[in-house]
Amino acid sequence: MTRHSLSIILLFLFFSASNAEHNARTERISGSAGDVLEDNPVGKLKVYVYELPSKYNKKLLQKDPRCLTHMFAAEIFMHRFLLSSPVRTRNPDEADWFYTPIYPTCDLTPTGLPLPFKSPRMMRSAIQLISSNWPYWNRTEGADHFFVVPHDFGACFHYQEEKAIKRGILPLLKRATLVQTFGQRNHVCLDQGSITIPPFAPPQKMQAHLIAPDIPRSIFVYFRGLFYDVNNDPEGGYYARGARAAVWENFKNNPLFDISTDHPTTYYEDMQRSIFCLCPLGWAPWSPRLVEAVVFGCIPVIIADDIVLPFADAIPWEEIGVFVAEKDVPELDTILTSIPTEVILRKQRLLANPSMKRAMLFPQPAQPGDAFHQILNGLARKLPHDRSIYLREGEKVLNWTAGPVGDLKPW
Repeated sequence: MTRHSLSIILLFLFFSASNAEHNARTERISGSAGDVLEDNPVGKLKVYVYELPSKYNKKLLQKDPRCLTHMFAAEIFMHRFLLSSPVRTRNPDEADWFYTPIYPTCDLTPTGLPLPFKSPRMMRSAIQLISSNWPYWNRTEGADHFFVVPHDFGACFHYQEEKAIKRGILPLLKRATLVQTFGQRNHVCLDQGSITIPPFAPPQKMQAHLIAPDIPRSIFVYFRGLFYDVNNDPEGGYYARGARAAVWENFKNNPLFDISTDHPTTYYEDMQRSIFCLCPLGWAPWSPRLVEAVVFGCIPVIIADDIVLPFADAIPWEEIGVFVAEKDVPELDTILTSIPTEVILRKQRLLANPSMKRAMLFPQPAQPGDAFHQILNGLARKLPHDRSIYLREGEKVLNWTAGPVGDLKPW
């Protein structure tokens, strides 16, 4: 396809998209997905929140307030939400679920990256505490407990996949339900019963950058971020499994692609002016770009093989996004320009649905249908618990001494 013909396609899409957004702004999600998305979990479950010493949560935040704004902050805001939620019960004997408020990612480097190395010891310490002071952990060894673990690779507690796989999920969490941002099919760091959630993106900050909805989407493909991680992957090829490098090498000079490592002050506005927003894997399959794309109505182009997406039973990702296999990145321009205009317009109408945007955010205060409520919906759908989760008196399933020796040190 010539540059001239691409330009014609682009101009047509810009004209069609801007007019369609003006004339038909939203479309309700059809079928069971839409019903699930709008579920109200209140009255369907009761959650008991353990009261832990502040060293597990509040003191960590006092030490480093940056934890409130990084992409792993769901662990903090979920705690705050549950403290005042109508699903909270102060009577543990009537609880369906038990929640341990611990902030394992709130240990940041000077540049703001979370250090996962103390997290297993912190988690072990918290579990030892609740199993010693309350009877509820011991009767199921955590099968009716849930933990928020928003690390790159969840409860494997490492930011490099190879080392995360070697570690595996912390043995003491093998029976618990993990609420985590990491999701990849057939991966040792994703337990079958886990609930995959979006990463945290600051709702107030995003709200402050909204532009008028009738402004045309004049950028075809948009991306800002790293293509290479020279500090952690000096030889290249390992970071993002080479997918980001392939984007840069193939499309850095393509006029349809507005891609760069720069992060302009107009980043949020630029996404709202774009038709497609690239959401490639980095060290992990997920990133906040997925949230930003949905909130700003930019069709997410998901480049992460076998990714498990947030709230997949409620959000019709196949209908709102475009999936491109990592090996097909060199064909990205052909793939995107070949999508029929009517398909693009329908994806934009679905993305314009406010319920879709709410489900991806952790707002303060909480709102019906937001990410907090989607997590509760996921927990409610797991009820009632099977009687087989309850252990006989004195029965033990978990191995408290399993895992790396360093994890057994006191925290």
